[in-house]
Amino acid sequence: MREEEKKPTSTIRRILKQRWALSAIYIASAAIILAAAFLLQNSFDDSAKDGKEESAETGKNYGEPSVEVNSNLETIKMPVADADKSVIKKQFYDVNADEKAQEEALVFYNNRYEQNKGIDIAMEDGKSFDVKASLSGNVTKVQDDALLGNLVEVEHEDGVVTRYQSVKDIKVAVGDKVKQGQAIATAGKSQINEEAGVHVHFEIRKDNIALNPLDFVDKQASAIQSATEAEADKEETPAVEGSEADKETPAVEGSEADKEETPAVDETDESTDLESGTDEEGSVPGEDTTEKSDSLKDSLNQSN
Repeated sequence: MREEEKKPTSTIRRILKQRWALSAIYIASAAIILAAAFLLQNSFDDSAKDGKEESAETGKNYGEPSVEVNSNLETIKMPVADADKSVIKKQFYDVNADEKAQEEALVFYNNRYEQNKGIDIAMEDGKSFDVKASLSGNVTKVQDDALLGNLVEVEHEDGVVTRYQSVKDIKVAVGDKVKQGQAIATAGKSQINEEAGVHVHFEIRKDNIALNPLDFVDKQASAIQSATEAEADKEETPAVEGSEADKETPAVEGSEADKEETPAVDETDESTDLESGTDEEGSVPGEDTTEKSDSLKDSLNQSN
C-alpha cells in the first residue's frame, strides 16, 4: 500500500524536475488568465449593448410628441400615386395673376362664377384613381355632398388643413389618423365642376384661408407658416397707417359738424320760443299798443 501511495508523488516530482515543466506551467497560467479576461470583457460589452437598446426603446416610447413635430417637416405631395400621369383641369384662382389666368380659374355653376379655391386634378386617361393623403394628420370632417362631390378634411399642425373634394368610396372616418401617402378615397365627379370629369379637388388652407397648392408641393409643410408670416409682415405697415388715417379723419369732421350743428339747434329752439311766446302771451301786439299810447299822450300835451 505504501508503495502505491508513493508512485503518484514520485511521478509529479519527476515531471517538475524537467526543464520544460516550469515554462509549461507559466504558459498554461497565462492562457487561463487571458481567457478569464476575455470572458469578463465580453460580459461588459453585452451589458453596454443592453443599456443602449433599452435607451433606444425608451426614446421610441418617449418620441410620440416628436412624431408630431417631425410631421411638420414632411414634404407636401400631390394627392395622387403618380403625379407624372396627372393633369390640372382647373387652376387655383390667384388674385395676382393676369386677367386670362383668372378667367380660366373661375368655376361657372347655376349662372354664377365662383373663384376656384384649389386645384382640380385628373389622370391623363380620364380614369378613376386613389386619392392619397398629401400630409400626415387627423381626419376632422367627412361629408357627403352631391354638389361638391363629397368631402374629406384632414387637419395638420399650425392651423393647416388639406381638403379633398369630388371623391367617393371614402376609406376614413372622423378621428382617424392618416399617414402621408395613405389612400383615403377614390376620385369621382361633382356637379359644380362637371367639365373636369373624374377628378379630385385639392385644397390647402391656413387658418381657413385658401392657398395655391402648387406653391407648396415638394416643399416642407413649415413653408406654409413661413409664407403666411411673410405676407402678414408685408400687410402690417399699410394696415396700421390706414387705420390711423381712418381714426383721425372722422374725428376732425365729426367735431366740426358738431360745432356747426349746435348753434343751428339753439336757433331753432329760440325761434320756437319766440313763436310760442307770440301766440300765447301776445308780446308783439302789446308792444304795438304801447307805441300807440305814447303817441296819443304826445298829441294831448301839445294840444294843452
